Amino acid sequence: MGILNITPDSFFSGSRCSSRNDVMEKVSAMIEQGVDIIDIGACSTRPGSESVSADEELHRLIPAIEALREVAPDIPLSVDTFRASVARELVRNHTVNIINDISGGTLDSEMFATVAELKVPYVLMHMRGNPATMQQFTDYGDRGVTATVLDELAAKLNELALMGVNDIIIDPGFGFSKTVEQNYTLMRDLEVFTHLRLPILVGISRKSMITRPLGIDPSQALAATTALNAFALDRGADILRVHDVREACQACAIYNNLHNS
Repeated sequence: MGILNITPDSFFSGSRCSSRNDVMEKVSAMIEQGVDIIDIGACSTRPGSESVSADEELHRLIPAIEALREVAPDIPLSVDTFRASVARELVRNHTVNIINDISGGTLDSEMFATVAELKVPYVLMHMRGNPATMQQFTDYGDRGVTATVLDELAAKLNELALMGVNDIIIDPGFGFSKTVEQNYTLMRDLEVFTHLRLPILVGISRKSMITRPLGIDPSQALAATTALNAFALDRGADILRVHDVREACQACAIYNNLHNS
């Protein structure tokens, strides 16, 4: 899953697209590099970020999607949004195929009903609070981060199942409401989430769980991201959400060669 940021303030400046030509060039490059899904977002969710309005989110997304479809008319397209109204508009009228909700339905009470209505795949991510406050909610009690995240995701899966939603991808939410140490605990324990019997998405590309321990900035984090992506595959990840498609595809190819030999 290749990341396409239509934001002026994404944490990794190298991923930002600010014009129609930027979008078309970025998408063309991702297609050439082997991308399977493109994930487009227009509202930064980095720690401490401020949200934009739904109207502004759509104002950024719709022209970018139109430009993307000129280059890649058939690529599966995911929208990174926590707003039901944005998801509904883009799925119904602008060729979006998947909803990727970083809030797991907590920031918009209509999201689960909207997913049930639209009947499209839904990425259910774990997060507490909102992007501006989430790092205040890293206390996972005596049971620890892995068991608690698993329980909280399972509760939402039950809620979605009762609404008739079954086409779900789970995302443990690396970097969202977790400390650096908790992120690594989750990664070591990732195989536990396979017991939910759903595809697992891992998004750790150039995040602070990589940059802080190494004392680097996101622009220097490609090699370490690739290493951690390979580890995630070995622990059960099905989808890698990445800024760097070529390197992630190479990691997948090497992993597959190891397991097919």
